Amino acid sequence: MFVTAYLALVVLAGLCIGLELASRRLSPQQAATTTVANPAFCRFQTLFLRGYLLALWADWLQGPYLYKLYRHYSFLESQIAILYVCGLASCVLFAPVAGWLPQALGRRRTCLIFCLAYSACCITKLSRDYFVLILGRVLGGLSTSLLTTSFESWYVHRHVDVHDFPKEWIPVTFGKAANWNHGLAVCAGLVANLFAEWLGLGPVAPFLLAIPALVACGWVVLTDWGQEEKLAGAEGRDKNGPLLGGPSSGLSSTIGHLSARTRFWRSCLEGLRCLLSDRRVLLLGGVQALFESVLYIFVFLWTPVLDPHGPPLGIVFSCLMAASLAGSILFRLATSVRYRLQPAHLLCLAVLLAFFSFFMLTFSTAPGQPRPRESLLAFLLLELACGLYFPAVSFLQGRVIPVELRAGVLAWFRLPLHLLACLGLLALHGEVSGTGGGEAGGGTRHMFAGCAAMMLAALLAVVSLFTLGRNDADLRLEGTRGDGET
Repeated sequence: MFVTAYLALVVLAGLCIGLELASRRLSPQQAATTTVANPAFCRFQTLFLRGYLLALWADWLQGPYLYKLYRHYSFLESQIAILYVCGLASCVLFAPVAGWLPQALGRRRTCLIFCLAYSACCITKLSRDYFVLILGRVLGGLSTSLLTTSFESWYVHRHVDVHDFPKEWIPVTFGKAANWNHGLAVCAGLVANLFAEWLGLGPVAPFLLAIPALVACGWVVLTDWGQEEKLAGAEGRDKNGPLLGGPSSGLSSTIGHLSARTRFWRSCLEGLRCLLSDRRVLLLGGVQALFESVLYIFVFLWTPVLDPHGPPLGIVFSCLMAASLAGSILFRLATSVRYRLQPAHLLCLAVLLAFFSFFMLTFSTAPGQPRPRESLLAFLLLELACGLYFPAVSFLQGRVIPVELRAGVLAWFRLPLHLLACLGLLALHGEVSGTGGGEAGGGTRHMFAGCAAMMLAALLAVVSLFTLGRNDADLRLEGTRGDGET
């Protein structure tokens, strides 16, 4: 498996380079039209990405060796499953808080809270005490919730309300962040492997390495973002003013907090109303809940499936992220002017690939007959499916969910997502707690079979969505016609 992992990384790197070159050659005009040449916008975009990419880098560094660290501390698989459940449950509990905090405390303050909470989460990894590690998972859940809301909230607010840039430029920034995100993920696996295995510092090393990145992120948020706010004249009544601003009256503070709370609950209620009133949104939410909850279970299971066979986990993680990158480039190619495939079709393909990968895993993880190379191939196919899935579902969400309701609707999407993942891990905990877990007890194989069944349900939801919106212009790329159009 050692040689297989490195060979797979070389092949995937070559595949990504080839696909990227083909994408740029086939759609040079399309790439050029998404480039914004406004100097003020470019400066603001660079300022945001400087802090946001540091946060993403710190997050990715913790991916390859989390399960390995818990095993290094001699915890059983059933105990580790509970740790993961605590992280997911905290995501559910803190999701409303993460949506409310930027409005109540200010967006930049919330980004600083993320840096502090995630740094504390990394420090808890130095302890072998189970309850300290549970506290770390809770802090990790809070940090993950803040990462997905606070940075985007700060950027969108400054972009639209302060700088008055066109809303059409927002996807340019987040598209660039997504491109960097894949590269950071691949590099994070290599760096984590370097410190944990090549230098022999152990599985805790990547977590300690993430702390300086979080400190640097906090410094950028505190100084550079604060200076940007001062230059833009956002002090005073703006909640994003100086962190050490002047005192305000208790009455105005109470009104501000009540206003933030009212806005948050109104957003949630309007999001629920949109979810229940539009069947397209409901089906899309079902697909997202089923697909992404399975990914949380995959994040837990890939290490115990492969680690007994001795692969370098950081390199395997880089392979998985490279496969996801290949999928995202394939999406760009497929939706380019030359091929013009519809995102709904690619979403269907992604779910099919995910179903096939879990179907493979039910056989490659048979008790007493593990086939790690087949399991690695199935994991790579699943990550390829993820690379197709996320841009496809993002496109469809942008078409069927109004911009002003998107935060509230996505919050409702995440609730069943995390609950399904928690139930899956609890079921796995029940299977392995009395058997020794892993392949010996068959719990892993049964969980993969359950994931395949969930992917089959997601596929039915995708087909229903495609049938419902066959001639719906909102679900199609511009310049293409439905089956019933002339």
